Amino acid sequence: MISMVMLCIVSASAQPRDSKRFAAIESEKVAYITKELSLTPAEAQRFFPIYNLYSKEIWTIRSKKRESTSASPRGVNTFNRSNNAEKKDILSYDAKELDIKKEYRKKFAEVIGSARASQFFEVEQNFRELLYKELQRRNR
Repeated sequence: MISMVMLCIVSASAQPRDSKRFAAIESEKVAYITKELSLTPAEAQRFFPIYNLYSKEIWTIRSKKRESTSASPRGVNTFNRSNNAEKKDILSYDAKELDIKKEYRKKFAEVIGSARASQFFEVEQNFRELLYKELQRRNR
């Protein structure tokens, strides 16, 4: 399962983003989350529509944050002390992301319970780390 994802990532890094590769990675992510959280088919059926909404909101806020930070000239440290307005914007994006996570943790808990709802964020991070490590390994 993970090897297929890694292949998709390596291919994606060599070529422009492709929606099929992204979909394959997302599919593997769903399988990983399902396995790690031990979701029953009934739980998965209720969980993933909520997850998809969560994912879209997180993607949107992270994209806005990237746009905000990439607007700075190259080589300029956006966390420079003389640039307090920029720092506040970045912190507001981080705060919004945290608010989204808190909101969705409650929604996830309604379906899978509080413990697994909290565990979800760790599982999601672990998946990203696995992908990153595999990409680094293949680039060596």
